[in-house]
Amino acid sequence: MIQYSLEDLQTILQLDSRYYGFLDLSDPKNSELKELIQRTITALQDEVAHSYSMNIIKQHDGKLVPTKSDQPISDGEHIKENSCNTQYQSKDFKWGMSNETSSNKSVAEIDEVDVNTYCKLGHLHLLMYEHSEALSAYQKYMRLCEKYWEDHAFLYGIGIVYFEFRCFKWSIKSLQELLYLNPHFTCANEAHLRLGLMLKANGEFRTALKHLQLALIDTSPSTFTDLQVKFQIAHLYEVQNKHKAAKESYEFILNNKNVSLDLKADIYRQLGWMYHCVECLGEKKERESNALLFLQKSIEADPKCGQSLYLLGRCYAGVNKVHDAFLAYRNSVEKSEGNADTWCSIGVLYQQQNQPTDALQAYICAVQLDKEHRSAWTNLGILYESCGQLRDAYACYSNAIKRISNKKIGNGQEGNKAVFSKSSTNGLTKGLAQRVKFLESQLSQAPLPSITSKRRQLCSIEEAWNLPISLEINSRQQQQSVQMQQRQFGKNPSVQGPPPPYPHSHGSQSNPLPAKRSKDDGEYSVKNRTDHTTQNLSQQQMNTLQFLQQNQKNLNEQQDKLLHQLSAQNRQALKNSSSPGPTSSTSTSETISDRTNFGSEIISSDNIKEDTDANDLARIVSTVTDQKLKIRCQNISTKLSEDQGLNNYDGTNVSIKYESLTNCNDDTQNNFKDQKPKVEYDNDQESLPTFNIQMDSKQLLSAVKLLPVDEPPINFTITAKNAPPPAPPDCPPQRLTREQLLPPTPSVHLENKKNAFSPQLQEFCLKHPIAVVRGLAGALKLDLGLFSTKTLVEANPDHSVEVRTQVNQSPDENWDVSQAKRVWACISHRSHTTIAKYAQYQASSFQDSLKDEGDKGSAGSQVMSDSDSKDSVSNSNINLKRKRQKNGSKMLRFGTNVDLSDERKWKPQLSELQKLPAFARVISAANMLSHVGHVILGMNTVQLYMKVPGSRTPGHQENNNFCSININIGPGDCEWFAVPDAYWGGIHNLCEKNSISYLHGSWWPVLEDLYKENIPVYRFIQKPGDLVWVNAGCVHWVQSVGWCNNIAWNVGPLTARQYSLAIERYEWNKLQSFKSIVPMIHLSWNLARNIKVSDVKLFELIKMCLLQSLKNVFHLQEYVKSKGVEVRFNGRGKNEASHYCGQCEVEVFNVLFIREQEKRHVVHCLPCALKLSPSLQGIVCLEEYRLSELQQVYDSFTLYRTQGLGQAH
Repeated sequence: MIQYSLEDLQTILQLDSRYYGFLDLSDPKNSELKELIQRTITALQDEVAHSYSMNIIKQHDGKLVPTKSDQPISDGEHIKENSCNTQYQSKDFKWGMSNETSSNKSVAEIDEVDVNTYCKLGHLHLLMYEHSEALSAYQKYMRLCEKYWEDHAFLYGIGIVYFEFRCFKWSIKSLQELLYLNPHFTCANEAHLRLGLMLKANGEFRTALKHLQLALIDTSPSTFTDLQVKFQIAHLYEVQNKHKAAKESYEFILNNKNVSLDLKADIYRQLGWMYHCVECLGEKKERESNALLFLQKSIEADPKCGQSLYLLGRCYAGVNKVHDAFLAYRNSVEKSEGNADTWCSIGVLYQQQNQPTDALQAYICAVQLDKEHRSAWTNLGILYESCGQLRDAYACYSNAIKRISNKKIGNGQEGNKAVFSKSSTNGLTKGLAQRVKFLESQLSQAPLPSITSKRRQLCSIEEAWNLPISLEINSRQQQQSVQMQQRQFGKNPSVQGPPPPYPHSHGSQSNPLPAKRSKDDGEYSVKNRTDHTTQNLSQQQMNTLQFLQQNQKNLNEQQDKLLHQLSAQNRQALKNSSSPGPTSSTSTSETISDRTNFGSEIISSDNIKEDTDANDLARIVSTVTDQKLKIRCQNISTKLSEDQGLNNYDGTNVSIKYESLTNCNDDTQNNFKDQKPKVEYDNDQESLPTFNIQMDSKQLLSAVKLLPVDEPPINFTITAKNAPPPAPPDCPPQRLTREQLLPPTPSVHLENKKNAFSPQLQEFCLKHPIAVVRGLAGALKLDLGLFSTKTLVEANPDHSVEVRTQVNQSPDENWDVSQAKRVWACISHRSHTTIAKYAQYQASSFQDSLKDEGDKGSAGSQVMSDSDSKDSVSNSNINLKRKRQKNGSKMLRFGTNVDLSDERKWKPQLSELQKLPAFARVISAANMLSHVGHVILGMNTVQLYMKVPGSRTPGHQENNNFCSININIGPGDCEWFAVPDAYWGGIHNLCEKNSISYLHGSWWPVLEDLYKENIPVYRFIQKPGDLVWVNAGCVHWVQSVGWCNNIAWNVGPLTARQYSLAIERYEWNKLQSFKSIVPMIHLSWNLARNIKVSDVKLFELIKMCLLQSLKNVFHLQEYVKSKGVEVRFNGRGKNEASHYCGQCEVEVFNVLFIREQEKRHVVHCLPCALKLSPSLQGIVCLEEYRLSELQQVYDSFTLYRTQGLGQAH
């Protein structure tokens, strides 16, 4: 057994994922620490192997039943095993800090390894950059540890590993859980940066911006500079087509004196290409001049970047400077040979110069570097057709169509990315498809080729594929493909088949990570800073590396040196091949466009944007200034050790080694011997007080004073103690029949007012996920005419209407933009108009339909649209004439979110709604939302929707899962689809599968997908005068069948189920960085003031929220006072809105933080205040309610027992 000194043990105990990126173990100065880590890894692996061997022996002797934990760590364990639903089998103890064993007998045998061994192994492998081994160990820990989420260093470590493997779904999940549980985590800024980059790559721009801004305001030193984060924010604007904001942001960074040459080169490249592509940046001649100027400046700043040279060539080609373009392309090829875009553009130039053979060779190079390059396939088809070789042209066009389709499949039909795309891929696909059909007819009538046939001008596609230069390119690409696949979690590389020139051969849909060129089709890298003298490893070198890694403990000094050399080269090759940098919002590939003469014309479509890959994720955090890193390394060691009185740390002598994503401190570990690990207390640790709703406020205050105040309070939640991070639930396991998947919709027909006001009606609605109350308007004699378009125009013609431009499709279909495939994503474009203008559009669309009716003959092919409140492109003062997409689909305008809250403007309409029964009214004592105390537009106020046939409200749950009321004014019908709330987790998973954000995205489910996943769907028609009750948590989507208006609002019945679902969504929104527009803490205190609760479950839930929030208020104030900051009383105005943090948008209750010097005071939560000022210097702390008032409300809120019901509860 390896012996450790006390100092070595302290060092190993302290090392975890928080040091990732700050320890350069390849530096000779750190050889002792590296040797210690390697010895520890060996010892722990030996322990695991010994335990496994002993269990095998016992199993063979019949003494032990094999369990999941008996399996050895495997590098090939798949990521999908990281399900939150896995049954964990052991408790979480800090590694080396406890000798307790699990209470679960199946894994508590004598030779069972302590579960924390796997977590420590994961940390140590991570620090050694052995990501596969780290992943395997982390996954083992996750499966075995019952409460893995309590180890925040584990969540950070596994999030980093997933990030390195580009498994963004799982990395995002881990890092979100980390920040939800501990927003004060040592490396929170690193987590925010990576979340911002990944969400930007996924097209979730608003949330990405939030995380990047949180990383930017954090004054804690880190592995990235402020200017690098500002660059990412500017690029975020660019990919959203906010070009003016992007341009201003880029120029702001350039004006900074501290901007590095690398960053300067990036910005000049972005600006140059924007000027080339974006028309709104000036006149064409001026733009082209600026584009050339900025790209030349980019090359001056970084002469080795082939991407800038390529773009410069594109700009020269755009102004017909052919010779200069060729020179730039040639220089680009020398710098970055594997760029398919460059070869495609070279082909375009050759074809324009009437050099078809050279053009053919260039196009072949492009498609062999990237077999998915649709522009090269398309131009190659044009070339063959212009030379009369129709069979080869047919093959190329078919391939281009297939590549477009594969691209969409591979990116999960990411509709939210199409928001910033100027690409007309739908028109391109349609034009190609028409051409393919034409060529099919021509080829079917063409005679078979004979010996006497005219000699071909070009060699066939199959012959061209085997040209010498093409073979060389293909060989290199295959080698890169093999290496990429070998890096994918230990999978064996797939067999490389023959080239796929014809449409029916060797697609790549099944490959989860197909081999690509270093830049994605239609994109360019902002950063291709790789040193191309560092070549990818050969197959023999890869085999040698794997052998050395498997036998690390038996290597001699020479072999060990070779191992580290190959490992470093492999990491550099990985960075070069798969992480070149951020991508532009505009395309760099050249392709055909829709046109009538399809034979020989080549059009450069500069504004085509392919789906953004995540190429910007690695490089941005790889370049660090010496000064920031020194500070970071000092602070991280201090943070990890300050509780143990570390006073003698010296971090002044720091050397930095640039290596992949890591920038490391070579002296940090030299001081480990003088450090002790920071003790992390678990919530259930015996030394800490416990809290329960039986405590009064004085007991609560006394218990809080026992909590430590040297660190800020973490994991503030209003749910029960020790609960795991919120997550979507599993669907019910019961398999449903086809009939059960299409359940009848609960409905009731009202005949008179007495029926409407009967308690049974409310009970009926609360019992079902969704219910239709038919005949309500007639029974209550509601004057629906008050909400007709005519009346609205007469009352307030200039009132604002938000408009969504959507595509017209039938209700149970949702096609992609090319009308070729059913998808989930639907996008609508936001704009604004007035009631009067929309009324004109509504009327004219009805007149148009009457004219079209005779031509159509039937109405079978109407209606689709895209989204509603999830965003897209904004335009002001839109022209409301009917439009038609290039693919022939009709566009429609949906008037949504018309605010009817102003009683002065809409008094007759609001008064009419007082006729409704109490449970359905906008304002009612039994409605939770009436106790908020301020307006929440659309929730405790009325909103109106003005529709034409096909207007869509896409899939969603109501805000914070509150119930909703929707009344159809008429004259047309609406069609509804609804899913019970128990199945929302299944729909969430399907959204993820389709690469759409459940909360932020806009989606229209494919019904067959739901049925396959055993998810039932209610489907029904809402006629004029019908009221639809949407119960808490019900997922629903709606489409108008005719011309109609609807009114809607939310209600919150005083039930435990409603409150519980609202609280659950409040917490999940917090984890997802999604603003909860219902301030649940503020609401809960108002409920405690205003109502008496007799339902035991509801009382306990509200009391728990009061307990947790009051505990947090006490703890926050104690912490603030320990920092020497005075808590000032601010009070609260009547009907004053609840406060949200200006940075992260979480609700801030009672204890508010503002910056003293700000002209406009912005409220911050404590975590964001500490990011701005770790010592809270310059921060003012305000309280809205005096503690005595909150204590009085808390103590007075008791269970109300009604007469005769006391025993029932």
